[in-house]
Amino acid sequence: MDLNKLRREPIDDDVPAADRRDFLKAATLVGGAAAALGAMSQIASAQTTPAAAQPPALTDKPWWPHPKWGKDDQAGASNWITPAKVLDAIKLIKEGKIYRVGRVYESRMPMYGQRAFALRTTPVTESYGANRLVGHDEFVSTEIGQTGTQFDGLGHIGIQMGKDGDLTEVRFYNGISEFEMTTAYGLKKLGIENVKPIFTRGHLFDIEAVKGKMMEAGEEIKVADLRAAMQKQNMKEEDIKEGDALFFNTGWGNLWMKNNDKYNGGEPGIGLEVAKWVIDKGACMTGADCWATEVVPNPDKNLVFPVHSELITKNGIYNHENLDFTALIADRKYQFAYIFSPAPIKGATGSNGGPIAVT
Repeated sequence: MDLNKLRREPIDDDVPAADRRDFLKAATLVGGAAAALGAMSQIASAQTTPAAAQPPALTDKPWWPHPKWGKDDQAGASNWITPAKVLDAIKLIKEGKIYRVGRVYESRMPMYGQRAFALRTTPVTESYGANRLVGHDEFVSTEIGQTGTQFDGLGHIGIQMGKDGDLTEVRFYNGISEFEMTTAYGLKKLGIENVKPIFTRGHLFDIEAVKGKMMEAGEEIKVADLRAAMQKQNMKEEDIKEGDALFFNTGWGNLWMKNNDKYNGGEPGIGLEVAKWVIDKGACMTGADCWATEVVPNPDKNLVFPVHSELITKNGIYNHENLDFTALIADRKYQFAYIFSPAPIKGATGSNGGPIAVT
């Protein structure tokens, strides 16, 4: 999700309504509320699955300083990753089998709006040394943390607490304002370099299997669905510990590079009910096989990505998007050690990379 693009582009009425590019352009987080809600309602009317109403955001009160990690913290829920946590995660490794759960980066993958991924290879044809060494270099042009498998950092999502345009009241994790954080050359605070490497216990909820089919855009995962998945997968809710990572398979990933238009047009995912459950569990991160992890459009058409703001902005809980659980599910591996180290690009709002699960 790209808030910079929301600020740049006007509504384009010629683009089909069932494309997330429309309603995000006018998202209420950055103004244009009437246009945003109109586009959201158009998408909602195209859904095949009715949605129940959701409660408002879990809290509208200031969420800073962080009650556990203090007013100066910039690492968020990655603070859970301690030596004790790593040793606990290792207990889930029985076979030593590694699963790649990230997607391959390529130009044909579904991407939001006008995002791009371009790679150019330059051969080094002039040989060097007596051994006549040659090789290749490459140049990659892309939104480093917001294409393909993407890890949302704490500088990615904020909330306007005052009047639109007042950068002193655009608040991010731990109350850090846009005014004190943002430059044209990266974030001065909450850059991705502050995230501690993730090595934790992962739990996968195969909601597609619970439903018996791929979920549809606008279809919300409820806590009851998670409990049904745990029962089906022989998992216990009390086995989820603070600092664990929670992942949701909706089946939406089946559309990847097969029907990019539908993939981009909305998605199933978690809503505020599951967000509260995630917060109560003290999770380190969430993730899914879709592009935002949360349900789009939201059942409450007044809300735009409320799960992002509740988890990332208010609680410092990270989000990993566009994951691929196919191999894990084929082997019926629902609990594993989850390992990911964000690319430490100073001032970046997110990260690409190759997350793995080890069983």
